[in-house]
Parts: sequence; C-alpha cells; structure tokens
Amino acid sequence: MQSRVPEVRGWLQGLQQRIAQAMGEVDGRPFAADTWRKDPGEPLQGDGVTMILEGGTVFERAGCGFSHVTGPRLPPSATQHRPELVGAAFEAMGVSLVFHPRNPYAPTVHMNVRMLAALPQDAEPVYWFGGGMDLTPYYGFEEDARHFHASCRDALAPFGGDKYPRFKAWCDDYFFLKHRNEPRGVGGIFFDDHFEGGFEPSFGMLRSVGDAFLPAYQPILQRRKDTPCGETERQWQLLRRGRYVEFNLVWDRGTHFGLQSGGRTESILMSMPPLASWAYQAAPVPGSPEAELLERFVVRRDWV
Repeated sequence: MQSRVPEVRGWLQGLQQRIAQAMGEVDGRPFAADTWRKDPGEPLQGDGVTMILEGGTVFERAGCGFSHVTGPRLPPSATQHRPELVGAAFEAMGVSLVFHPRNPYAPTVHMNVRMLAALPQDAEPVYWFGGGMDLTPYYGFEEDARHFHASCRDALAPFGGDKYPRFKAWCDDYFFLKHRNEPRGVGGIFFDDHFEGGFEPSFGMLRSVGDAFLPAYQPILQRRKDTPCGETERQWQLLRRGRYVEFNLVWDRGTHFGLQSGGRTESILMSMPPLASWAYQAAPVPGSPEAELLERFVVRRDWV
C-alpha cells in the first residue's frame, strides 16, 4: 500500500495547481506560492505548499494548501472515533482550500480532500480518505445552491446512489454551529474515515470530488462577483463571516488536528477571512434579503 502514496501525492499536487491557476485567472492575479518544510526535531516532519492570494480584485483572501506530514502519534481529533489507534504513528496528506470573495453576493467556499494512514506498531496500517466541499453564501440564490449540490451529487453518482444522500446529511450535521443552533451555509457533501471497497474505489471517489470543485464553484463566482453592492451588504457579509470564524475555531476537526499535531499555524489558519465582525444580538430586518438568507437558505433543505 505504501507504494500508492506517491500516486496520491502527485494527484493532490496537480489538483492544487489546477485550482490555483483557474482562480488566479478569474481574479487577474496569480496565487503566491509559499513552499515550506518542517525543521528536524519538530513534532511533525513533512513539507507542503500554501498557495495564497490576498487583496485581489475578486478575492479578498483565497488560500489553497497542500501538505504531506508524518508524526509519531495520532492527535486526539483523529482517534476520537477509533480508540484502538490511540498512540499510533501516522502519515497524512491533503489539499484544503477556502476562498473569501470581496463581493457579498459571491459565496465563500471550502473544499478538502485528504488521505490519512495510521501505522500501529503491532498491526497492519489503517488507511482512510476524507473530504468534501460546502458553500457559505451571504445572500441566497436558489440556482446557486441547486447547481452546487447537483455537482456534488454527480461527482458521487458513479460510486453508488447512497453516497450523495449520506454525505449530504453528514455535511449538514458536521458544518453546524451547535452553540448558535444554525448551519454554516447551504451545505454540500462531507465524508471521513472512508475506505469502502478498498483503496481503488476510495481513491477514485476522492479524485471525483476534487475534480468536481471547479465546475461546482466557478460558474457561481462568475455570476456574482460583479453584482452591485453597498455598505449594507458589506456589513452583513462581515457579520456572517464572524459565524465562519466561530465554526473553524470551535468545531472544525481539521483545524483541531493541525493545531494539536504541531502543524504549520499560518497554513492551518489561512481559512480565516481577513475581516469579520460581531454585534450583540444582531438580527436582520424582517422581509429583507438578509432575513431571507436565514429563513430559506441557512436551513436544512433538499436542494436536488
């Protein structure tokens, strides 16, 4: 199985390059590449590339990172559902991105695809894949949510008709702010600890999800990035971005995994928006587009 690691690494690096190139062309500015390698003696060993675009024409901040690390012991966030692997060494690699557009009518998007191998001392290695993508709009559009979910459904269809309903529900459950009792956005798909059918179908599904990202998001971004907007829309965007920050810091397992395992802080926190705001008991005006977002879009719905 170890011989497949270079293949997975090569595909992930290619995916990162394709996405960064396409989104850089939309913005009119290329992503900057920050290549890093862990110093000897650090808890984790490995390397990666953080592709970052800040202060762009379309993107206020867009980050797309690749990392490949090894460590002597799985962090608690990775073993909370697998107690038999507590204390095992591990190898992990993946591509993770979050794009925060400038225009409030253009949604924030997240995507992650990853493979993790647990290496217990007295047992065979345990492999699993995970990932998904989800959409966080600040103003709701039916066609955008339906397109995004249809793209997710179609990416999973070759791997069984059960996958989209399962992973859509998993996404709804996962990207949920329990302390606010509200979803993060309109959802998408999410899966973890996946190794159904073995390596080939699991890696094939991962590739299909990763390859579906640009067709899922780029048409939405093109439709919304130049929509006229003003200070009201901007302040609402910043307020809703605050919810995004809350989820990433309080609930996100990926953030916890990176910080608990001694990962690279700058790369882990590249998902944060450059600006966000909080207001005490803020509530939209009844009947407004802002209220419509909360009533019709930031709820559990079947979009396709």
